[in-house]
Amino acid sequence: MPQRSRRIVVVAHCVLNANSKVCGLANYAGAVEPTVSAVIESGAGIVQLPCPEASFLGMRRWGMTHEQYDTPAYRRHCRRILETTIDELVAFDDVGYSIERVIGIDGSPSCGVTVTCTGYAGGEIESVPSCAKTPGSGVFMEELRALLEESDLDIPFEAIDEDNPGG
Repeated sequence: MPQRSRRIVVVAHCVLNANSKVCGLANYAGAVEPTVSAVIESGAGIVQLPCPEASFLGMRRWGMTHEQYDTPAYRRHCRRILETTIDELVAFDDVGYSIERVIGIDGSPSCGVTVTCTGYAGGEIESVPSCAKTPGSGVFMEELRALLEESDLDIPFEAIDEDNPGG
């Protein structure tokens, strides 16, 4: 019987389920196959983060920017839905598992790691300009980093490019 690898990779929800993305913004059918396959082939287990946008605004939401999600209510929501994930990661760490990395989606206002979506300040939906991809983390990843730090978990972050997920 094979032994457990005792290795974990944490992934943004849409890495395994593009169906959670805003309609029209998914650049892949289901999962980001090259990334997911590489993690599976490496023998690591996968912990899927919850989708903060879908659980906060539902599936009929439209694309928003970092500024729009950067509210006390959304940050509280992110922290609340991360509680069980943080507990799970602490439990893995407590028994010596290696939590190798967190994989986010650059370009996302929530799950961007090094690039987020900015630019919309308010007004009529019809006049919404395209968001600008700018350096920085998404709101959800900011809260995840803070919670990991509070839990004394030092886990590196990396990102998939939202515009070229297989690249």
